[in-house]
Amino acid sequence: MSASPERETETELVARAVRELARRTRFPVAFGGLIEEGVVHVTSIVGNRTNSLDGLRVRPERGLGGRAMMELRPRMTNDYGSSQQITHDYDVFVLGEGLSTLLALPIVVNGRSRGILYAGAWEETPVGGVTTAPAMQVAQSVADELRIRDEVERRLRSSAPAAEAVAPRQREELRESFAELRSIAASVDDAELRARLAVVEHRLLTLAGDALPPTTGPVPTVRLSRRETDVLACAALGATNAEIASQLGLREGTVKAYLGTAMSKLDASTRHSAVAKARRAGLLP
Repeated sequence: MSASPERETETELVARAVRELARRTRFPVAFGGLIEEGVVHVTSIVGNRTNSLDGLRVRPERGLGGRAMMELRPRMTNDYGSSQQITHDYDVFVLGEGLSTLLALPIVVNGRSRGILYAGAWEETPVGGVTTAPAMQVAQSVADELRIRDEVERRLRSSAPAAEAVAPRQREELRESFAELRSIAASVDDAELRARLAVVEHRLLTLAGDALPPTTGPVPTVRLSRRETDVLACAALGATNAEIASQLGLREGTVKAYLGTAMSKLDASTRHSAVAKARRAGLLP
């Protein structure tokens, strides 16, 4: 297996979400960003015809996105230019691109807006649940990943002694080692040897420090099969279905099926969300 890339930056995470938003909905334009010092900096734009959206900065309560962030729920208008429900602070950006229909989806983490995703069209577009549901799932996927990162950072900061905290590069190496071990175990028929490998896998999970954080409520029980875990471990490193199939000696269609059942068990709409939820449940490092 080739060396895994560095963990996505938050900017890269948003860029991937923006591409996914455009892919999964009928909207031709998508853009978004996260809050920095109280202002959303739009860092990713796809499908635009002009450069009008470049440099867009959105403040809470201002514009359609600001309203969505304050209300912690999606907001949409089919006629942005004449809408009287929003302020028009950002008309030079939105109307400059010629957008008429605009959907704003806040990225909400622990009851607080962390950013915004937009989907837009140049003409008035009737939009229903078929389109908005996947859009909301994309925003939720970003929120899930940010929530996991926040928890990992919190536990790393609170760990003692601080010198024993796992550095980001070491964490990625642990995750790659875990995926390689899963790949080796997938080719082993000896039950005793697989059990010994499982002990080593558990040690890697412990070293990574990604066990399920304490909670005062009941912990949902998710049980992944050996193959589902194998496939998710490879997917966590960014491998495509074809690459996973090659690594595990499976057919690409079989890999897709295992990913589907794992996503269903984890109640995840995308493989990235499934990986994040599996990590939160202590099933992956």
